[in-house]
Amino acid sequence: MKRRQAVGHIPAGTLSARQRRQAEGATWVGPLRHYDILKEAAIATVVVAVLTVALALLFSSPDAPPVTIAAWARAQPVGFSQTVLTELEGTSASATYGPPYNHATGDTQYLGPVSIERLLGVHYPINPAQSFVLQPLSALPPTGALSHALARYRSASAPERVRWEHAYARALATHEVPSRWPGAGPVPVLETSLLSMARSGALDAQLVAHASFYTTNYTKPILFLGDSWKAQRAKSYWGKIVTAEHLKSHQWGVMNETGSWPGQPWLWLYTMWYQVPPMTTSINGDLYVVAIMAVLTIGLLMLPLIPGLRDIPRKVPLHRLIWRQYYRDHGATPGATR
Repeated sequence: MKRRQAVGHIPAGTLSARQRRQAEGATWVGPLRHYDILKEAAIATVVVAVLTVALALLFSSPDAPPVTIAAWARAQPVGFSQTVLTELEGTSASATYGPPYNHATGDTQYLGPVSIERLLGVHYPINPAQSFVLQPLSALPPTGALSHALARYRSASAPERVRWEHAYARALATHEVPSRWPGAGPVPVLETSLLSMARSGALDAQLVAHASFYTTNYTKPILFLGDSWKAQRAKSYWGKIVTAEHLKSHQWGVMNETGSWPGQPWLWLYTMWYQVPPMTTSINGDLYVVAIMAVLTIGLLMLPLIPGLRDIPRKVPLHRLIWRQYYRDHGATPGATR
């Protein structure tokens, strides 16, 4: 076996490129030992695989059942119907959200005078009354009452629809979902039909019906469920689940798994900013957090180019602690050529 010649303790930073190549090509005359890298890799692979399986069995995330519109409609029929009414009225969170779903301005955030959402525009158009109520009802097998109610609602003027919706809001205040109510026009039929559709599970399927077979796009059902928060506040089915699972912003929800299980610890930095003013109360809080993280990320990427900051590893020699054995034995800079 070839040996390299020792060239003494020379700091690597003082060598030119040519001298470094010559030093690296010198014959090694130090001690030798047998090393089987394939054997070590095989052992490491087996050990890591066993540890991964064992730790997954002990500490993996719970397999929580999905939150569905069907479960919501069965648990809170009045709350479901109140949310449907806000979709028809155009007062739901989705209807007033803004880009990328519509041209409203209810949740548009600004960074100074600039709104990133408005710059990107509406590229996922959603009309909640159509997307969540009228189109799913149109997909049901036609019946005389439902077909008549849909036709009557679509042909009505905006003021007439408002009168019907306000009348039915008084009906829901009785904590029931009546199929008829004075002055509510076709709205009771639409509401009870959609409630039956939701309870059967057909509405969950319909809201993702035009996606791919193996879809991961659940935007519509999530928006619909989320609208219950504005319609009912803390009493909403969605709100109770989110609170119970510790997923709200003040509960560090971005980095939580469901329940008390630990989640994604690498997201702590994002979540931390939501606990700091003005992000705790500002309507632009999400955009502020994104901007802060963008600046920090760019700073990290540019670290090798920033004078002073790039010298911190040399001036704060933590590497000496890691390589303390080497320094005890040789007293030279790690990486120096021998």
